[in-house]
Amino acid sequence: MRYRKILWVLLAVVLLMGGIFGFQIYKKIKGENITKDTYIYIPSRASFDDVVELIGPYLKDKESFLWVAEKKNYPNKIRAGKFKIDKGMSNEELVNHLRGGNPETINLTFNNQDNIEKLAGRVAQQIEADSISVFKALTDENFLKKKHLNQRTALSLFIPNSYQFYWNTSAEKFRDRMLKEYQKFWNKERLDKAAKLNMTPLEVITLASIVQKETAKVSERPKVAGLYLNRLKDDWPLQADPTVIYAVKEKYGQDTVIKRVLNKDLEIDSPYNTYKNTGLPPGPIAMPDISSIDAVLNPEEHHYFYMCASVDKPGQHEFAKTHQQHMINARKYQKWVSEQGINR
Repeated sequence: MRYRKILWVLLAVVLLMGGIFGFQIYKKIKGENITKDTYIYIPSRASFDDVVELIGPYLKDKESFLWVAEKKNYPNKIRAGKFKIDKGMSNEELVNHLRGGNPETINLTFNNQDNIEKLAGRVAQQIEADSISVFKALTDENFLKKKHLNQRTALSLFIPNSYQFYWNTSAEKFRDRMLKEYQKFWNKERLDKAAKLNMTPLEVITLASIVQKETAKVSERPKVAGLYLNRLKDDWPLQADPTVIYAVKEKYGQDTVIKRVLNKDLEIDSPYNTYKNTGLPPGPIAMPDISSIDAVLNPEEHHYFYMCASVDKPGQHEFAKTHQQHMINARKYQKWVSEQGINR
């Protein structure tokens, strides 16, 4: 009888110890271990140690995470990308999510980038690829040649908008996706409108870049586009100040501050100087947004050939059909600029 009691006590101890051990295992696997909602960005070719360093600050118990990760073979199945982790996640939920869940996408946006360098920098702020690799991909000669583009026209390929990407998208995949978006943007309707103007998509975007630099007021862009198209139709030089500013900056540096175009600027020797050259410049002077592109494709029909910045309506223009009326508007504006002390 005595031995039977001892046996029951030993059995109870074993069961208790087993229960405690089982609870500890259960807690390691199923217990809450994430302290806050957050996102982690796992780079391509990241090691398990890299992941632990990223996620460590949000773990209540690092050792239990390491144990579960090893048991589930996560160190050999690391996936790159942006992952959302939720407060209260267990180690099992966390490892399953990192190993087999879908990475989050990012909302990549860009607009009004004046050149490829700035575009590359803007894109690199939002995806894993650095600005140098993005720039190299966007200016790759073989790629540009296949698409009948060059360094001066490459910017026309990128339509400002918001796009969904995985964070670990490579520079080349970003570029290739932008080509698809460009082809999607230039649908039959837009291509038909360009053909009606006797223009290619590149020519439309080049003119749109001038329109955008000429006026920030979206509602005025179709009228400005109509004016430039009138000039092109009659074989007039565009005489667009933004192209002269572009030429000056190309010659003297992008940091050159120009608040007023001077007469000497109009003599600069550049294919972008639309005072000396007729027709369009060899490529866009900036990245036009969709409203500017559509303004060229849907121009306001009128008989204006001249425009001048307005003194009475800041940010807008005074339009004229005759040179005589234009000179009245121009003198008024020049007088105002001089009164403001703007000499350059």
